[in-house]
Amino acid sequence: ICSKKEINLMFTRALVLLSLAAPSAAFVQPTFLRSSSSTARLASTNGEVTHTKKKDTNGEAIVNGNTATNGEAGKDPYGFIVPILGDLHIDPRKMEDYSIGREHVKSVIKDAKSKVGNDNVALVSLGDLGESKNCDHNPDNPFELFAGTSKCHTIAADFLGSFDVPYEVIGGNHDLEGIDEFDSDARNLRNFLKCHDKETPQFCRQIAEKTLLVGLCSTIFREATYTSHEVIIDDEQIRWFEDLLKSKPAEDGWKIFVFSHAPPNGSGIRIIQENHVVNGCCWLNHSSEKNCRKFIELVREHRCIKGWFSGHFHLGQDYQDSITFPTIDPSEGPYPNRGSCVFAQTSVMRAGTSRDGRQQSRLLRGTKDGFEICTIDHKNDGKVRVDATITYRDDSHEVGVYAHEDEAFEHDNYFKVYQPQMNDHAYVCADDEEMCMLTPDPITDETVAWWKLSCGRVLGVVNGMMLEFDKSTLAPLGLVMSQDELLGKQVAIVDSGLEECLIDFEEDGMDGADCADTEQDDSREQAVLVFDDEGVTVVQPNDDGSYWRKIVRNKIARMKERRREKAAVEFAQMYLPVRTEEEAKQKTLSTWGPYTTTSGVAKSTVVEGITTPAKKLTVYSS
Repeated sequence: ICSKKEINLMFTRALVLLSLAAPSAAFVQPTFLRSSSSTARLASTNGEVTHTKKKDTNGEAIVNGNTATNGEAGKDPYGFIVPILGDLHIDPRKMEDYSIGREHVKSVIKDAKSKVGNDNVALVSLGDLGESKNCDHNPDNPFELFAGTSKCHTIAADFLGSFDVPYEVIGGNHDLEGIDEFDSDARNLRNFLKCHDKETPQFCRQIAEKTLLVGLCSTIFREATYTSHEVIIDDEQIRWFEDLLKSKPAEDGWKIFVFSHAPPNGSGIRIIQENHVVNGCCWLNHSSEKNCRKFIELVREHRCIKGWFSGHFHLGQDYQDSITFPTIDPSEGPYPNRGSCVFAQTSVMRAGTSRDGRQQSRLLRGTKDGFEICTIDHKNDGKVRVDATITYRDDSHEVGVYAHEDEAFEHDNYFKVYQPQMNDHAYVCADDEEMCMLTPDPITDETVAWWKLSCGRVLGVVNGMMLEFDKSTLAPLGLVMSQDELLGKQVAIVDSGLEECLIDFEEDGMDGADCADTEQDDSREQAVLVFDDEGVTVVQPNDDGSYWRKIVRNKIARMKERRREKAAVEFAQMYLPVRTEEEAKQKTLSTWGPYTTTSGVAKSTVVEGITTPAKKLTVYSS
């Protein structure tokens, strides 16, 4: 997609931007004469990138790092060490934090090689490699976003290749964002693979005896049905992943550590931000009910999965909620059914990308007896802190212990999601009640209540909003009603449609057509009502039966709409009696089908004149 000459020219420009005061900050000169995509990356002792042919697998899953099977003499063959980098969001104008962070990680890597051997150490990047804004990187297009471009992935590949160990990388929700350079996700993805010497979006690396590192890559951006920031694993990767798990059973001693940009639904991680919940981009394949739940189902079925690492939220690792164990204390709630897997959230390296001030990377250290999940703290001179220790009881069971309490309690910078638990204090409405008053008092920011509809859908009120939760994992799925529509009101559930479906076969024309959609099971039709003294609002489900509002479409659609609006403003300035651009904007409106805004954030579910009364016009008389 880009020639060697073009890449060299781009990197020459980038070197000017990447110049730093500290001598250690200089990038290792990259080897641009890379061989074909049928090669695997290996790092030599001098830091230059070299290559070796991958083993022929006769169509089976390609496994990198096959030399890491027996270990070196005197080393534990099951021992391995893997530093894990969260969302990099590289801005070529602001490389100091990356340079400092790299030195921290390289120090860990140097020590790791002496302990487990060169072959049992690797680096993993969780994606979102470039900053999603213009970074003064393209003089010919001052509006181009840096993320997803050839220049972005070239610089990212050079950075990741400068740690003196092989690296593996997966794509996040911003890595195919080169929308001005590439006209399709497929072309953007091919460039991503080429720049990082990858044969496939996913990866599989054997890091120690019967121990695999497996990565799943987001491959859809332009073609996303809803928000482009949903992390979508395509069906081909899911089939590949399932086949791999079947071929490496826990009973045979296999241990698999999985890496994805966003966590799967059911992980139990609660260090997430409100915007990811309400916009439907919290979990892998968030908007697809079937595929969203697929990953936790695989975790439950295949106990060879021992750990799952993700980023996406830009939040720190100082909270216990950033790591979840397969089992929990019975006093904290029912068995969560997370198989044998420990889930861990990963922070960020650069200060400008952190949402809570933390700058941290993860460190995974494994032995034959278990593994440790650690933090590399980039704000504390790269200090390594053990966060959790997991000990194997046998091939399918383990015990996890947190190494410390929450290091910080200032949790206001993230949305610590209330997650329902069966029969907890906030559960209201018995299944057989025909009418249930969910909130006897008007809803406030402090109201917490949830309920399960007869159809199995789970709704709840928290933080002044109504959310839908997954009916299996009880993880938050998305926004049903926003604060501006819900605060000060109450919620009731009433039965509906019962009498309409009592068919009188003696009446002419009563053939049951009106009840054709009624399921023949124990469920019954119900209505969710939001009310106050001014009136009642019926919360209607979506066509697929879900309730959370898929308000945000993908970035390409919204970008085109904004361009049309800009053209309309320019037209208004030329042909309408307006004096300023601001006046022209006020007189320019849009009309949509089911959508009501070009916003990329689900700020409100209000539709004026439909869910709320239309604003009254003020009439001035002369």
